[in-house]
Amino acid sequence: MDTVLPVVWFLLIAVLWTGFFVLEGFDFGVGMLLPFLAKDDRERRVLINTIGPVWDGNEVWLLTAGGATFAAFPEWYASLFSGLYLPLFLILLALILRGVSFEYRHQRNDAAWKRGWDRCLIGASYVAALVFGVAFANFVRGLPMDATHTVHQTAGSFFGLFTPFALLGGVTFVALFLSHGAAFIALKTDGVLRERARTYASRTGLVALVAMAAFVVWMNLSYSGLARGAAGASPALSLWPAAIIAVLGVAVLWLANSRGREGWAFVGGAVSILAVLANVFAAMFPYVIPSTLDPAYGLTVFQAASTPYTLTIMTIAACVMTPIVLAYQGWTYWVFRKRLKVTDIPADEPVVAAS
Repeated sequence: MDTVLPVVWFLLIAVLWTGFFVLEGFDFGVGMLLPFLAKDDRERRVLINTIGPVWDGNEVWLLTAGGATFAAFPEWYASLFSGLYLPLFLILLALILRGVSFEYRHQRNDAAWKRGWDRCLIGASYVAALVFGVAFANFVRGLPMDATHTVHQTAGSFFGLFTPFALLGGVTFVALFLSHGAAFIALKTDGVLRERARTYASRTGLVALVAMAAFVVWMNLSYSGLARGAAGASPALSLWPAAIIAVLGVAVLWLANSRGREGWAFVGGAVSILAVLANVFAAMFPYVIPSTLDPAYGLTVFQAASTPYTLTIMTIAACVMTPIVLAYQGWTYWVFRKRLKVTDIPADEPVVAAS
């Protein structure tokens, strides 16, 4: 039990991050595509309304992943935030700005006011997607951790995180979320917006396909636990199938979108995100933070885990609460499943009072 529960919670945290990126990924995509797909305010409101009922619920997965990491692996949480404090703080600011943009843009019926908040939404979506990709690439690549599991900081440590491999991770996430978001918009809208979304899904899908193939190959050959020769590292069987599925998922997105099968295109994007996250966490194992100074200094799943009692209580709570959360979120998506059109939006939007 002392060795089983840490592995179980490592897998559960991987599932939580995967759920966040599958759902919030198309949220980021909608925000990033706003200036390309919408030609006027009514079209922008249609795009925002596609995620309006669900975007804040999608972010609950991030909060749960952070909370689960803090409780199940406190040393992982502490070392992670000390080593990646600035990029994680930048992500937090971007997520806050996105939320504020959703809530504030309709508070005044003024074109300049709305354009300002739309720019905030667009910029924050790009920043969040890019920095998340850079951060997860660094999760696999590792941090400068010594034998005491202390991450060393230098004056250039922030910019040092943006290595070629990390930047490729950022580009991969941005391109994948753009194509995933375009597929979602094509699935949720009708008319001219649907056609524009399909066009952009085809364009960004090709970029995502190339970037994804390069990212997973580079990761598995250079930075996985297997490549480092770590004891207990995931076997190649768990790495390359996930990498292949991640690439094939983007290919399915592109192919299904070109044939007008928006539902399958969206599923392809979701499968690609699921597979690349599975590849990332499998490549990290048995580490939660590999060390770039010496592989022996890396923090493993078993070193970072909480006590068996804590993990047991968390497992019971997760078994009770997770089905409830999944049922509620599934019901929300079912209620708001209808396609949206520009004609659904009134020409003159009333000013909504702050609650």
